[in-house]
Amino acid sequence: MKTSLKQLLNLLAALTFLIGLGACVPTENQNEDTLFTARELFPEPLRPEGQTDVIELRCDPIDTVRIAFIGVGGRGTGAVRRYTFLDGVKIVALCDLVPENLEKTQQILQDRGYPSADTYTGSEDWKKVCEREDVDLVYICTHWDLHTPIAVYAMEQGKHVATEVPAAISIDECWQLVNTAEKTRRHCMQLENCNYDFFELATLNMVRQGLLGEIVHAEGAYIHDLRNLKFNEEDGYWDMWRLKHNQHRNANLYPTHGFGPICHILNIHRGDKMEYLVSLASDQFGMTAFAEKKYGEDSDYAKRDYKRGDMNTTLIRTAKGKSIMIQHDVTSPRPYSRIHMLSGTKGFVQKWPVRGIALEPDAHSFLSDEEMEELLAKYEHPITKEVGELARKVGGHGGMDFTMDYRLIHCLRNGLPLDQDVYDAAEWSSITELSEKSIENQSMPVSVPDFTRGAWKKVSTVTYH
Repeated sequence: MKTSLKQLLNLLAALTFLIGLGACVPTENQNEDTLFTARELFPEPLRPEGQTDVIELRCDPIDTVRIAFIGVGGRGTGAVRRYTFLDGVKIVALCDLVPENLEKTQQILQDRGYPSADTYTGSEDWKKVCEREDVDLVYICTHWDLHTPIAVYAMEQGKHVATEVPAAISIDECWQLVNTAEKTRRHCMQLENCNYDFFELATLNMVRQGLLGEIVHAEGAYIHDLRNLKFNEEDGYWDMWRLKHNQHRNANLYPTHGFGPICHILNIHRGDKMEYLVSLASDQFGMTAFAEKKYGEDSDYAKRDYKRGDMNTTLIRTAKGKSIMIQHDVTSPRPYSRIHMLSGTKGFVQKWPVRGIALEPDAHSFLSDEEMEELLAKYEHPITKEVGELARKVGGHGGMDFTMDYRLIHCLRNGLPLDQDVYDAAEWSSITELSEKSIENQSMPVSVPDFTRGAWKKVSTVTYH
């Protein structure tokens, strides 16, 4: 029997339709009900009675900021050293489970001519630190699981909080931070240092001055081969906590370094907001391969079931129709990258893998290196003009860590809103669980909660006071 062309086309159309239906069928690990309701997984709770938002929160100025550091391993020790270069601070307490870390940090204070701080080393001693009456700011550099518990408790004790990233590891923790900050009227800042990188701040200024036109699309990432640290029982992460997170969760576990700067550039919760995301993860290959090579194919590490896929790609759409891509990969042998790409109606800028700026009318090609450096100098952000020379000398990821600390203390001493608020902390950290749920549901869209509960239109742009 002959088959006409029309019949063949009809058959192809039917097959395409059936394949499309098949793509929507849940796998054996998925529940049909959850698959089609992924957009509604995280409803926004009503604001508790008596609370109001903390957009542009201002608190009483603090002439000398008295600081307690909780967690003085690699990140905490570096932070203590940087703070010895700041005016208007007093380091009153240090807390860590490892006595050697406390001894090392005390030596830093001594070498810099600072008095010794009180030390705490018990597993629950962070509560005692938060309860001290002579502490204004609690600075948290512990493993991820303690960031939110310590931050919430500290705010409840009347303290301002600065916490390493991510500030929270679940949507529930994000709401805990928001509700506690609104209830106590205390600052809660996520220590996203990449927002203070010289290049990122310059591009923020370019956008504010209209050089790139309307930003339509932005990309960020955290691509950093951390296998040697994660599989290091001696000099890696304490109790190998970071490896455990990679073992048990398939998500973008560390979204904020590439994400924070572009959220400020896009004015997220300051005139725009994220609406929904979709997330896709590759399978896991890198951790098993590394464990087999280092410990042997029959080792415990090689036989573990690591959940997190090597490369995670998450796409986000905002209320104003902007698109964002963020990626996470810490187990592939490839160069470091945060991407930091901005695509606007008048131009384009990118930091990794190739640094370049392209502008109309010849945006098909990057500007020359000389032209690019001239633009970066012209649009240098006022903050780095003010503190950049000292920041480069003190260091910390090229100076951006010190700039971040300088800005935090500047705002606290002058009673100004912080550059990063609790909604930044919640929004940027929420990507972890949101991406996890999207992956579990075949990359279905997941709504991003509005942690401001409607207050995202109160201001129109990020302001660095």
